[in-house]
Amino acid sequence: MSQSSLLLLSGMTQALSLMMSILFISYMTTIVIPYLRYRPTPTGDPHAFTWHFLVPCRDEEAVITHTIHYLRETFPQCHVWVIDDASDDQTAELVRSQQRNGGDVDGHIHLVERVRPDARIGKGPALNAAYRELKRFLGDADPARQLVAVVDADGRPSPNNFEVCSGPTMFGDPKVGAVQVDVHMMNRGIPKPGTKGLRKWFGLYMARMQDLEFRTALCAIQLARKYTGTIAMGGNGQYTRMSALNSIAGDTDSPWGGSLLEDFELGVHLLIAGWKTTHSRDAWVSQEAVYSLRRFLTQRTRWGQGTMQCWRYLPVIWNSRHVSTMGATEMMYYLMQPWMQLVGTLIFPIPFVVIGVHAVENPADTWLWFTSGAWVLFVMYLVFGMLPFVIWGPIYWRRCERDIGPLRGIMLGLGYWLYVYNFYLTSWRAVYRIIRGRNGWAKTRRNKEIVAKGAAVALES
Repeated sequence: MSQSSLLLLSGMTQALSLMMSILFISYMTTIVIPYLRYRPTPTGDPHAFTWHFLVPCRDEEAVITHTIHYLRETFPQCHVWVIDDASDDQTAELVRSQQRNGGDVDGHIHLVERVRPDARIGKGPALNAAYRELKRFLGDADPARQLVAVVDADGRPSPNNFEVCSGPTMFGDPKVGAVQVDVHMMNRGIPKPGTKGLRKWFGLYMARMQDLEFRTALCAIQLARKYTGTIAMGGNGQYTRMSALNSIAGDTDSPWGGSLLEDFELGVHLLIAGWKTTHSRDAWVSQEAVYSLRRFLTQRTRWGQGTMQCWRYLPVIWNSRHVSTMGATEMMYYLMQPWMQLVGTLIFPIPFVVIGVHAVENPADTWLWFTSGAWVLFVMYLVFGMLPFVIWGPIYWRRCERDIGPLRGIMLGLGYWLYVYNFYLTSWRAVYRIIRGRNGWAKTRRNKEIVAKGAAVALES
């Protein structure tokens, strides 16, 4: 290839990369403004509703006892439905011991036991099993006043969850079918036990990045979706009205779908059925961030693959009279992100490879081209590539963690810029799993499980 052809190819790929970056920055602007302008919403009367927590469990003996105790102590009026998805450990027995409560039977703790081959086939089927048990339990109770929350086995909803979710803009509005609360990482700033040096630092970095991601970027996306009417549901801290679940359950009594992103799938079904979904930053659920890069990649690969699976809903979304054109466009953009990341990994490196080859073949001409003004392109390339991510560090300091200080906020923003490159890798991993036909649901192991396993190994050795 001639030098002119190399430079032409470099210019074309740079232009395409800049166009994609500018498009992304425009999108970022639309989500940053609603986040910065957010004001708390009014609360309501939680006694107007009956509350049910669904807690999916698969080998959760490390955390389930404390979770049940927390939920019953913090929300004494709630019912806790623990779904044991054919656990190989003592999860079910621990739930039974909580039900007995020292001799007295706690009628607000329920155990839904699943057995193979029906068990261990995904979170959606496990939730559907609990839904059917709950439906039988409720009988003739008004489904519009029954609220169903999905909480992870390590989840800790903030004490104000019920008051916030009962508010007039939340379930106080009879058109609202689902509410998603914010997500915090309970172990941010806490090092992984038994680690030191680089491993300790990396674990702290990973936990902090996940907290920053959920409390700023992902929260901002949800708040911006209020204008498009397309607020999505998450796998933790997801509240749904029982009447809304009934309306989409179908003949099989299964409101949750079978994709690896069953939470987003639920939100899609609610929206096309005509229900409103909304989000609150005023209440939250705390969960564990993962310290390990390997566990993180496994988790995010599952999420990426689930997003790719939900691509099939685009025709239904576009044809729904309940979803606006703007809303359908927003959902399409969200579903396109893993695919855009695949394209990005192919396009973004090309200019640097082409210029590198040209620099080896003709260093004088390349240097002249660079110093004659081409360096501006590289600066723009860097700014457009970094700014949309770095900005969340200072925002995180101002709106979430004031004690970290402005300088550390900037450093966290730079760290977040590096952190997001993981998603280019997980998108390719997701495609690989799709090609191989691997659709199994891989549970993210708890930090306590890792510590306990490590201690057991140490005792055996």
